[in-house]
Amino acid sequence: MSKYMLLKDHVYNYIVEQINAGEMVAGKKLNESAISKNLQVSRTPVREALIQLASDGLLENVPRKGFIIKELTKQDAVETYFIIGTLDGVAAALAVPFLQEKHFKEMEFYVESIELAINSENFAMYHKMQESFHEVYLNLCPNESLVNLLNQLKKKFLLRFDHLESIEFAQQKLRETNKEHREIITLFKRQDCKGLEKYLKEVHWDVKKAELVPL
Repeated sequence: MSKYMLLKDHVYNYIVEQINAGEMVAGKKLNESAISKNLQVSRTPVREALIQLASDGLLENVPRKGFIIKELTKQDAVETYFIIGTLDGVAAALAVPFLQEKHFKEMEFYVESIELAINSENFAMYHKMQESFHEVYLNLCPNESLVNLLNQLKKKFLLRFDHLESIEFAQQKLRETNKEHREIITLFKRQDCKGLEKYLKEVHWDVKKAELVPL
């Protein structure tokens, strides 16, 4: 069972990476046979990964057509940003009593790693490090259902920077976001629950940032 789950996760990550790289584009049908052949796995984990991706909102299962990469409208992006910001703020506030000095150091490590990733134009590493940053406090949040919903919503926004004006512009935006990570750490250290909720909702997940989402 564990081996099968690893195969499904492998297929899931492969498809996400292909979408990130622009090899699979919105509105196009996914070729299950090709995926199975490329990864040298059976159709079963491919099918299960596609079903999970559809459940996470990245794909759409169209009758008589199959799985299509879902297009995200600007309104979808704005509404989802609002929900994510609200949930992330609540999750952070709930995690405050459980954070210790080791957790602050861990988040600070990820902030520095993010900076290195930005400077080296390693956007895949940036994505992993910023996810890890948020996981520090999300893993401490006592409301597991809230965190699961939050993580599912976040998957709608895949790592894409080719739509931005230039690499320099992308780096500028990511550095601004990383400054926000530093402020989040400060608010955690102050145990400012209300401040965290407000900052994550109104700044870190400001709905105006939905304009940068590639559609």
